[in-house]
Amino acid sequence: MTRALDSASRQVLAAAAMAAQDGEPAALALVLDTEGSTYVGRGAMALFGGRAQQVGWLSGGCLESAIAEMAKIAIEQCRIEWMDIDTRDDDSLLSGSATGCRGRLHLALIPLAGIDGLSSVVEHWQRAVVPLSFALDAAGVLNLRAGEVAGDWRLATAGDPPWPAADWRLDFEAQPRVCLFGAGPEADSLLPMLRLGGWRTLLVERRARWRSAGDLADRLIELSPENALDDAEVSAASAALVMHHNFERDRNTLDALAVSGIPFIGLLGPRRRRDDLFRLLSADQAESLGPRLHSPVGLDLGGRGAEAIALSIAAQLQMLRHGK
Repeated sequence: MTRALDSASRQVLAAAAMAAQDGEPAALALVLDTEGSTYVGRGAMALFGGRAQQVGWLSGGCLESAIAEMAKIAIEQCRIEWMDIDTRDDDSLLSGSATGCRGRLHLALIPLAGIDGLSSVVEHWQRAVVPLSFALDAAGVLNLRAGEVAGDWRLATAGDPPWPAADWRLDFEAQPRVCLFGAGPEADSLLPMLRLGGWRTLLVERRARWRSAGDLADRLIELSPENALDDAEVSAASAALVMHHNFERDRNTLDALAVSGIPFIGLLGPRRRRDDLFRLLSADQAESLGPRLHSPVGLDLGGRGAEAIALSIAAQLQMLRHGK
């Protein structure tokens, strides 16, 4: 089953790619399977070692010290270590490090030194609109693929896993992309929120006053909306946010978006402003935009000001991403 990669694991993968490229001694902890109630699900990741020491969590903090010790062995021996963490019985429930979850995690701790070329696969997945897949077997054969870019490795292992051996495959969707057409006071809060929510953020902005907001986005695109939509990443976005705080620029953006296939279009501002904009569009443009347009964009959470607006938009896109 293909699943969305959660925002925490996205950060872990990015950190792992950077650590691998820099030759840092680190290990990727990958959740191969779970049983019962667990803090994370199948496919969750954390990075141990290197300059950061730890990126990501696989529990509420109760299990990380034990995982870090096993990761240290994986790094030193340059081999995959298997780890079976079982907290389902009553003794585990009452132990000093009890999580209270009554669950079980099957982990593979993979030393980055054994997977040269990891960064090229991860970086391609970050840039391209392609799914990502992990395949691993009990013999230590690992395959990582992002579209046409792939890596195959055979690593030493610490014997067979302490559970019935199997082949594991984890498939992740392409990163969802959101494209902001225009920055403004909300961008400084909104862009970090969206990135934490697992979105790859694109900012289309040419105005000198607002270009610095591009430092908070994954990518700044200094083109007109019409030309930006010729970009493969922009045209493949799951959501577009029109938020120039400028009537004419927003009208031009809606003109361009009318012929796009982006399924969610959020327009900042009150309904009256939306109505004024739509009066300047052709009937065909209005018909194309109508079913996709969310205006005013954002959930009604209460509050006023840039930060409250940013939170309301991020909350609506979180629901969109998870099909709520």
